[in-house]
Amino acid sequence: MRAAATEATTGSLYLAVWRWHFYAGLLVLPFLIWLAVTGGLYVFKAQIDGYFHHDLKFVPATAGGPRTHGEVVAAALALHPGTLRKYTPAASPVDAAEVGIDTSSGERLSVFVDPHRGQVLGTLPDGGSVAWTLRKLHSLKYFGSVARGVIEIAAGWAILLVLTGIYLWWPRGRSGGVLSVRGKPRQRLFWRDLHAVAGVFAGVALVFLAITGMPWSVFWGAKVNQWANGQNFGYPAGVRVQVPMSELGLAEGGQTAWSLAQARVPQSGHEGHEEHAGHLQPAVTPEAIQGALSLDAAIAIFERLGIARGYTVNLPRGATGVYTASAYPPELSQQRVIHVDQYSGKTLIDMRHADYGPLGRWLEWGINVHLGQEFGVPNQALLVVACLGIVLLCVSAGVMWWKRRPSGSLGVPPRPADRRALRTVFALLVLGGLAFPLVGASLLAMGALDLLLSRRFVRPRSLI
Repeated sequence: MRAAATEATTGSLYLAVWRWHFYAGLLVLPFLIWLAVTGGLYVFKAQIDGYFHHDLKFVPATAGGPRTHGEVVAAALALHPGTLRKYTPAASPVDAAEVGIDTSSGERLSVFVDPHRGQVLGTLPDGGSVAWTLRKLHSLKYFGSVARGVIEIAAGWAILLVLTGIYLWWPRGRSGGVLSVRGKPRQRLFWRDLHAVAGVFAGVALVFLAITGMPWSVFWGAKVNQWANGQNFGYPAGVRVQVPMSELGLAEGGQTAWSLAQARVPQSGHEGHEEHAGHLQPAVTPEAIQGALSLDAAIAIFERLGIARGYTVNLPRGATGVYTASAYPPELSQQRVIHVDQYSGKTLIDMRHADYGPLGRWLEWGINVHLGQEFGVPNQALLVVACLGIVLLCVSAGVMWWKRRPSGSLGVPPRPADRRALRTVFALLVLGGLAFPLVGASLLAMGALDLLLSRRFVRPRSLI
């Protein structure tokens, strides 16, 4: 009798887990397919932009020396009058320079210029490349904060989907459908086994991608970012910043590293700050400086400090603004942000990846892998395989459900006879939801909906 009771309890737990696995899949499978397709494409952002914007981004190699940076900017402003906002020097002899302009008509343009000939190649809206469009589609940024909150909820439910799926997949003494696929494509057994086997491998990648994508989420990511980066002008906790700061955020100038999303920009025009955040930098004292440094003089300072190629320079904003050079190459060790006084050329802040706190460094590593940058081509290949596996997981789940569901019914797995199993599973899910508030709120909403539906269509039975 005790064995029968144990078996009944185990069966009830299985049904409870299966029921919540079904709900998780019902909610997130469309989002997972969307994220896998757009994310898998974005992995090849450099190749995609190189193909679609080749005439803008690349120039023929030439034996002649490049024009000055001032001349390149002047060529862009001559065709598109406005205010220079940022400037990306050519990273190699065959790359174009990119000039960011706020035009007099209110547009934000990226103007591409041949740095050797001073010829304007064309324009794009700021952040309007194909790759950036994919990135904004991936995060649903085009559709506002509510849609981005839905993506955050979907990421949390995806973790739930994998954890409940592992419990359902667990062999329990059987061999078929664990690492092998039985049956034929016309049979539900085939799709059930395909879903289970694909889930074992794709599930690991799915959890990793969900967790490493969370730092950029609209609610949880923003709150963790504020906490992780401390109160020291938004810079990572523990980094000493002893220069006067402005109210301008570094992120207002463009894309930043996650660990610097809260950082503020220092002010120019203050002498006596020889000691800088993270490093001791020698003061740069050009002879007889009159007024602000030119763009060419500022870039010469950044080059002398050894910033990685491909960096972007943000121009000073106002009389106390600074020149800011930001480099976010695939190699995390070369990530760097340098702020230079626009009058004296002194380095006010020089922030490297090594200056981030332990949490920041770990999260930056996860983000870099998530973007397919950490290990080069192998990283890209692994992510593409993972994205294909996630799509296969979703498609097999849909086919399996379609073959199983009764005609005219949604096919929700039955409620367990022992309601304690359902309460236990739900309590564990809520505990997990406490770490991710939006996910926790959606779990409570789904739990209430499940209870209401059960009382509507089934004879009411107490859950207590």
